[in-house]
Amino acid sequence: MAMEVTQILLSAQSADGNVRTAAEQSLKQFQEQNLPAFLLSLSVELSNDASPTESRRLAGIILKNSLDAKDAARKEGLVQQWVSIDISIKTQIKDLLMRTLGSSVAEARHTSSQVVAKIASIEIPRREWPELISRLLSNMTQPESPAPLKQATLEALGYICEEISPQDLEQDQVNSVLTAVVQGMNQTSNGPEIRLSAVSALYNALDFAQTNFENEMERNYIMKVVCETAVSKEAEIRKTAFECLVSISSMYYEVLEPYMETLFTLTANAVKSDEEPIALQAIEFWSTICDEEIEIQEEYVCDDETGTGAPHSHFIQKALPLLVPMLLETLLKQEEDQDQDDNVWNLSMAGGTCLGLVARTVGDSIVPLVMPFVQENIVKADWRSREAATFAFGSILEGPSLEKLSPLVNSGLEFLLKAMKDENSHVKDTTAWTLSRIFEILHSPSGTYSVISPTNLQSIVMVLLESIKDAPNVAEKVCGAIYYLAQGYEDAGTSSSLFSPYLGDVIASLLLTADRTDASNLRLRASAYETLNEVVRCAKIPETSSLIGHLLQAIMTRLAQTMEIQILSSEDREKQSDLQALLCGVLQVIIQKLSGLEETKPIIIQAADQIMYLFLQVFSCRSSTVHEEAMLAIGALAYATGPGFAKYMPDFYKYLDMGLQNFEEYQVCSISVGVVGDVCRALDKDILLYCDGIMTHLLKDLSNSALHRSVKPPIFSCFGDIALAIGDQFEKYLPYAMPMLQGASEICSQLDINDEEMSEYGNQLRRGIFEAYSGILQGFKNSKAELMMPYAAHLLQFIEAVFKDKERDDAVTKAAVAVMGDLADALGPNMRILLKDCTFHVAFLGECFESEDEQLKETATWTQGMIGRIMVS
Repeated sequence: MAMEVTQILLSAQSADGNVRTAAEQSLKQFQEQNLPAFLLSLSVELSNDASPTESRRLAGIILKNSLDAKDAARKEGLVQQWVSIDISIKTQIKDLLMRTLGSSVAEARHTSSQVVAKIASIEIPRREWPELISRLLSNMTQPESPAPLKQATLEALGYICEEISPQDLEQDQVNSVLTAVVQGMNQTSNGPEIRLSAVSALYNALDFAQTNFENEMERNYIMKVVCETAVSKEAEIRKTAFECLVSISSMYYEVLEPYMETLFTLTANAVKSDEEPIALQAIEFWSTICDEEIEIQEEYVCDDETGTGAPHSHFIQKALPLLVPMLLETLLKQEEDQDQDDNVWNLSMAGGTCLGLVARTVGDSIVPLVMPFVQENIVKADWRSREAATFAFGSILEGPSLEKLSPLVNSGLEFLLKAMKDENSHVKDTTAWTLSRIFEILHSPSGTYSVISPTNLQSIVMVLLESIKDAPNVAEKVCGAIYYLAQGYEDAGTSSSLFSPYLGDVIASLLLTADRTDASNLRLRASAYETLNEVVRCAKIPETSSLIGHLLQAIMTRLAQTMEIQILSSEDREKQSDLQALLCGVLQVIIQKLSGLEETKPIIIQAADQIMYLFLQVFSCRSSTVHEEAMLAIGALAYATGPGFAKYMPDFYKYLDMGLQNFEEYQVCSISVGVVGDVCRALDKDILLYCDGIMTHLLKDLSNSALHRSVKPPIFSCFGDIALAIGDQFEKYLPYAMPMLQGASEICSQLDINDEEMSEYGNQLRRGIFEAYSGILQGFKNSKAELMMPYAAHLLQFIEAVFKDKERDDAVTKAAVAVMGDLADALGPNMRILLKDCTFHVAFLGECFESEDEQLKETATWTQGMIGRIMVS
């Protein structure tokens, strides 16, 4: 069998497609018929030094993939498969893997260390394989252990730490692991391969070292070894040591004070004279310190009254006189083609990013340290100096006060506008970026410090419209500048009209830019259309409605033309889809803009047939990207046309139906659910004809474990929309919808609120549940309110549980208070007994009245009125 497995694994990598397919079928069959024997055979193959490297490599990959997967549901299935295998087989597999760590073939050792970690990730949290850590540590402490075994062992320890969480190991195990890893970093007794594996393992183990970092002696030792490793003669080891320092600066900021002088010297030397990957990590260290201090400052503002909060060591402020010159020096190390490649990350970019974070950390203090560099370099003949000066200026605009920045920007704006004609493309690129930053931060027509005035607006627009014709990378940054220029005039009171006279030229330029054929990637086109969206969104209506009406026709023409694009390859299909998605996005914004006012809504009503016809054609192209954008635009059109949308439903419903069943592309499914809500609000009772199909899909979606969880809260909200639209006709869905709502409210109490992501999801889910109840209660209020009586006590208990959770967000609070009012309003005196027994609502409403949120206070006042009415009736 061993020879047979070797041959099948080799055949599965054959250049001959038929041979490969047959081998893959054999492997699949073996796996399905006898999984334990299959995994054991792969382990034997991986451990066999007589087998070819190719078969061993594939054996390891299949083993690893049999234990883990990115998809959570699949991963859980694989875990259960492993758990159910007979313990004697599992023991044999694990013994073979441990033996392979000492293999003479590096690739087999490496793969084995990964598979060991995958098994550990299943078994250690279940308190199985208790001897694993001690066995690995004995590999490190046995005098006769060969270097390759030590290296593979350290790799395995690193991967294990990456896979499990700190609470899965006892503290004495953590201490032993850290001791082994730190000893492995020792330069005198270990070669570079062992030291690299050791420092990589330390990087993964830092999360486990909380207790060790609290102990001064242990902390000093770890920091000493890491700092020594950061000056090793091997570049890869130095880089990984700096990665450890970056991680330490984030995890253990509060204990870094004694080491900062050493760390500054280490990072400064690396930035000045080491290889770029290491210098980048050295800058990342300071960026991470900035992130920590910005977070502490934000928390301090929140905790000001209580006086609590994390300790602030002001490392950036203290290092400022040395740190800023070091970062400014990096700005002069640009690469010739850095503007052409979106994925470039070099010393200059890292330095500028860090400088921006420093500015946000220390505010006004940075200005006198940076401005001399700007003034000195901005006029030099060398393009690198001019670009670095402009980059430095643009980087520090967020952080310092507007009072400090405004005079500097006002005096430099004319210079920057002229620099848009610089002979060097890098300088123009960075200047356009800097202008967009200025317009984003210092352009507020109704504010005190706005840098744009009625006197300079015309010259600014002229420069931008000329510069948008420049090289694609420059044009893309100019789009950003126009984006923020337009945004500044949104809600600017009497100044909102100042931009209107330029709107026609701006729209024309953006359309020409979107049509350019000289851009090597599609980012310029996307930027042009995104900017066009913002220009339309912020335009003053109705004075610009004629222009936007013409734009509507132009975009519809362009969308119609995409249907005629000749599709000869998948690349052509992708380009068509991307363009259609962008155009649908513009149509959505135009529809929303023009339908927002009664006097401009007729423009959309008149064009609605043509618009809907185009959207239906787009759906037939079958691309998820386009479906998302087209669905969103149809939601806007439903809102605009109201009951008139009914005539489109027979043709549109099949696509809505498909969207609601699209589990794989869950964003499409989620947006389709949202569109159901839009259509319900538009059609009211006329949606009834389609409700059986819609509710069937929504209930299936909720039951489908493969569907991404983010789709489920909107589905509950959608129940509310449907119930509001069809009123007491929702009765037939009640036996199916209510168990789902009650089940979801139980899930809310089981979510881990310490996990930020799960806490946020919990808030979304609770809001969706409350919105469902509100819609159903309001829908039944006038005729069949008694149908909700059996569910009232459970709902009140759920509201009380939410009240007790102080981590809930404002939207959940508002929805919970509103649904209490809806309960009282719909059920009337029937609620009196329940509310007398359940008095938490008094404290809940009291909390709302103390809020600064006026809307929440209004909702609470209404709810108090509804409850008061039934208590006295």
